[in-house]
Amino acid sequence: MKIKIISTGGTIDKIYFDRKSEFQVGEPQIGEVLREANVTFDFEIIPLLKKDSLDLTDEDRQLLREAIANDPHDRFVVTHGTDTMVQTARVLKDFEGKVVVLTGAMQPARFRMTDAIFNIASAATAAQLLPPGVYIAMNGRIFDPENTTKNIEQNRFEEI
Repeated sequence: MKIKIISTGGTIDKIYFDRKSEFQVGEPQIGEVLREANVTFDFEIIPLLKKDSLDLTDEDRQLLREAIANDPHDRFVVTHGTDTMVQTARVLKDFEGKVVVLTGAMQPARFRMTDAIFNIASAATAAQLLPPGVYIAMNGRIFDPENTTKNIEQNRFEEI
């Protein structure tokens, strides 16, 4: 079983540029996280976008949808910014026979204290075990995007 990983950017991939004193979306961090964890499942990473999720457009979401629809694989993890993850997950519903799990992080993967590692592990496991559908893996839970929201004040995802 191979998991196709598609990165779209978001906080999980942000890096700090000291000269500019700002964070910018960098290269996908999920490959390094998986290599450091010594995972034994087969995966391939496709860096589709490098955007903060607040900057994603309907055209970007359609590009992601087409990338998944046109790919012969049936197991996907999508790294994504948390602010519009639910919106994107809802656009991705209705794939026949494919498991798509979106995940991200509240703190960059390069930070010592980050939720990225746990969220990536949860998403990778979910992609291997869940039946076809679209899911969100955040905060130690698997969510159905149709009844999920990001609680900005609590900095977590919740069912609604």
